[in-house]
Amino acid sequence: MKKLLIALAVFSFVISCKQQEKESIKATAVVNDSISYPKRKAPFIWNAANVYFLLTDRFNNGDTTNDINYERKDSTALLRGFMGGDIAGITKKIKEGYFTDLGINVIRFTPVVENIHGTVDNGAEITYSYHGNWTKDWTTLDANFGTKNEFQTLIDTAHKYGIRILMDVVLNHTGPTTEHDPLWPKEWVRTSPKCEFTNYENTTNCSLFEGLPDILTASKEAIKLPDHLLAKWKAEGRLSQELDELQLFFERTGYPRAPKYYIIKWLTDYIKEFGIDGYRVDAVRNVNEETWLELYKEASYSFNMWKKRNPDKILDNNPFFMTGEVYGYNISNGLEYDFGDKKVNYFNYGFQSLTNFELKNDAQKDYDNVFQKYSKLLHGKLKDKSVLNYMTSYDNSSPFDLDRSKPYKTANYLLLTPGVSQIYYGDETTRDITIEEAKGDATFHSFMNWEELQSSQEIKKILQHWQKLGKFRDNHPAIGAGRHQRLAKKPYVFSRTYINGNYKDKVAIGLDLPIGKKSLWVKGFFGNGTKLIDTYSNTEVLVEHGKVLLDNKNTVALLELAP
Repeated sequence: MKKLLIALAVFSFVISCKQQEKESIKATAVVNDSISYPKRKAPFIWNAANVYFLLTDRFNNGDTTNDINYERKDSTALLRGFMGGDIAGITKKIKEGYFTDLGINVIRFTPVVENIHGTVDNGAEITYSYHGNWTKDWTTLDANFGTKNEFQTLIDTAHKYGIRILMDVVLNHTGPTTEHDPLWPKEWVRTSPKCEFTNYENTTNCSLFEGLPDILTASKEAIKLPDHLLAKWKAEGRLSQELDELQLFFERTGYPRAPKYYIIKWLTDYIKEFGIDGYRVDAVRNVNEETWLELYKEASYSFNMWKKRNPDKILDNNPFFMTGEVYGYNISNGLEYDFGDKKVNYFNYGFQSLTNFELKNDAQKDYDNVFQKYSKLLHGKLKDKSVLNYMTSYDNSSPFDLDRSKPYKTANYLLLTPGVSQIYYGDETTRDITIEEAKGDATFHSFMNWEELQSSQEIKKILQHWQKLGKFRDNHPAIGAGRHQRLAKKPYVFSRTYINGNYKDKVAIGLDLPIGKKSLWVKGFFGNGTKLIDTYSNTEVLVEHGKVLLDNKNTVALLELAP
């Protein structure tokens, strides 16, 4: 058990167009009221999404009255306790326009279901489940994060601003056992053997970490609900309701009452009740792939049910979206993940996208090398699929820019590389991720640096760069989902083109441009006499002799057709 707790403490958690036009909001930069962007009618496309990923507990405290619940009063190791961030805090920042100004059209946050109440103590570190990955009860929200009314308000507010919600899903394990949290029955979980990750069997039928209760997702044997869960529901006055709903679910689906089907029911309830738009699934490779197809099937059913019940809230005709974290998957792998003795194409099991672990390493290469590679793969082997790119994450020990010395380059690679982009909270404000004395991945979990943002002109300038690129990306799905073409090597200019039916989007972008006068070659892409806007400098230009001329201090140009 000591080994279990050490592993857990260090690990913490491995954890169209019409509506947008209707709800279009003038995007004015938070840090500079003089910056504005033309309103667009671009359709939302998941394969070009601009995602913002945040730790619910570490982003913004919107309600200080819910900071302590379930007697969570123990002292913890540095950055291993609850710090007050909540659902209401996310909603507040949506209303303030923070996400809109950053060009965000999808928000992802760590799980908000009820987590274990107690601490995990290995003798050297004490930690709470502030990250949301140690589930106690899938059927309700954790009081530290907020109420169901606040959750509904969050989703409705996000949708009003044209922002989708991507819910984090943890299906493969519960939380560890503590003095306040009993072990689930052996018919539900195993605590050994520990995964070795050398073949399919010892990756999918094992405990992710020694002693971490792993759900028996491969089982199809009908089992009873745990006594501790029944007692909890009874004490909360909702036992009959939960049992009745389960009865209806199993009668409709015909599934046996096996562990994974209970959890699939509980998870998809959040879609049917609240209208979330997609899942980000944790630890995909640690569960047999058929489970994910079943999850997607029920998620899609619930999404369609929500749409029928809420016709006035439908954003567009996009189906339910599911992206997954297959640890170690790289875009270069194409469609398949190799276990060593077996290959699995997770795109055939409900996933439209997978987390790409490769970009933070690819970004050591020159821009065009990376852009050409990703465009070729996404329009070749991965046609009609996508990858979720990131540069920093909550549990990765080797981010692209650990000391935050390259914030502009980080933004350029993340927001301009083909695929789905995922900003990790604070990437755009150089939030410190080298916290002295914080152990393991806790160093990546500091609270969002709002105060520093307000007081530092340099950070405001960095944020402004992220805002300009992010908003341009939001306005132009061609950046994430279009085809890439280099137009000029020096100064470096490239184009992106996206065509879907009658909709066409095309842009040209210049990077590493000289300060002062500069000539951008666009011949063959934009014809002579074409009026363009460089949205980075808010300058109108005219294509003459196959090029446009700019004279400013910027090293970036974002060219689009003038309205």
